[in-house]
Amino acid sequence: MDREHPVTGGPVSGAPAAGGTGRAGTAVLALALAAFCFGTTENLPIGLLPLIADDLDVSPSAVGLLVTGYGIVVAVVSVPLVRMTVRMGRRPLLTGVMAVFIVMSFAAAAAPGYGTLFGTRLVTALGQAVFWPVAVVAAAGLMPPEARGRAGAYVFAGGSLAIVLGVPAGTWLGRAAGWRVSFAALGVLCLVSLAALAVLLPGGRASGRDPVPASDPDARRFRLLVVMIMLLVGGFFTAFTYITEFLTDVSGFSGAAISPLLLVNGVADIAGVVIAGIVVDRGPRALAAGSAAVLVIALLGLFALGTAAVPAVAMLVLLGVGIPGAVTAFQARVMESAPGDTDIASAWTSAAFNVGIAGGALLGGALLPLAGVRATPLAGAAVAAAALAVILLDRPPRARGPAVPGTASIIRTLHPSEDDGTVRGQDH
Repeated sequence: MDREHPVTGGPVSGAPAAGGTGRAGTAVLALALAAFCFGTTENLPIGLLPLIADDLDVSPSAVGLLVTGYGIVVAVVSVPLVRMTVRMGRRPLLTGVMAVFIVMSFAAAAAPGYGTLFGTRLVTALGQAVFWPVAVVAAAGLMPPEARGRAGAYVFAGGSLAIVLGVPAGTWLGRAAGWRVSFAALGVLCLVSLAALAVLLPGGRASGRDPVPASDPDARRFRLLVVMIMLLVGGFFTAFTYITEFLTDVSGFSGAAISPLLLVNGVADIAGVVIAGIVVDRGPRALAAGSAAVLVIALLGLFALGTAAVPAVAMLVLLGVGIPGAVTAFQARVMESAPGDTDIASAWTSAAFNVGIAGGALLGGALLPLAGVRATPLAGAAVAAAALAVILLDRPPRARGPAVPGTASIIRTLHPSEDDGTVRGQDH
């Protein structure tokens, strides 16, 4: 009989955990669907901003706080919850988190006022703080060794599709039937994932975690990495949180054009993922610097040229291409410089991402009454330029062995070794 894996709760041998490759594959797709739901709900207020503001009689900056508060919660609790839940069974943990998501989605749809809606966002954020650090590892543990990297990639793809399909679809549905229907629809969609995972996920309990050192541990460089993430993500979200209002008020697009424009941005995001996957093996530092430069150019271009429709769309495409490259590079550098347990380091970088999201949304919201929405990309460019400066000032380490693992190698660290049954780390 297969031994249970200490983190995933699945077997450590090559056999699929869910009772067959077909069942295991279905469970992985259900996890990807859950990732899609979390990714969509996190960013949905961006597309629904004017609808929520009008219905609840609050300012656009107050709606931006729905993103800010969400990010702050994830940032604060990610690391503690990773430590607290490492011994919990993955099936009750993940299905419980998704049940909370469903209840909060319906509560958001029925929210009588802004305060209630804000509260549902904070509780949902608690669930996301647990979900991402464990879902990819759980997906990998469901599959045989030759398919585990692909399983992790499917879960990440669910999060990417949230930007490409989820937010544009939710925005379209909100404009057609009301923003509350968009949140309710996410609850129904997550219910499908919950039902599948309740049946297909293994129910074993975890019993420990094997820390694995990074390829070139360096506490100073890891701290700089955390700063880079906060600054670059913060610069991006200073503008992107309010992109709907920018496109309508500054660029002159109609409300009906917002969903197609967000879809264009999402397709560019997928293109950025593909490009990053091709070039990251040649050096994550160069990829991070190049992506940061693209984001600075796009944000400056949006400020300078965003009053015209065609340049605004072009800059929106550049934003979509630039951010995935930075994320991919930062993930690779975690595996290079993390000073201790790589899964705890991943929780720290996940927290840094959410500090950036929250801080950017807060900065942009503060600018709205002072300088108007057109100032948000200029401020975002300044913050992103600071991140680029930190990236360029951070000198690469002297070569001391094998190159930094590429994307495929990083994903392979998510699943246990066939020899010792340990987990090599986790991402997000």
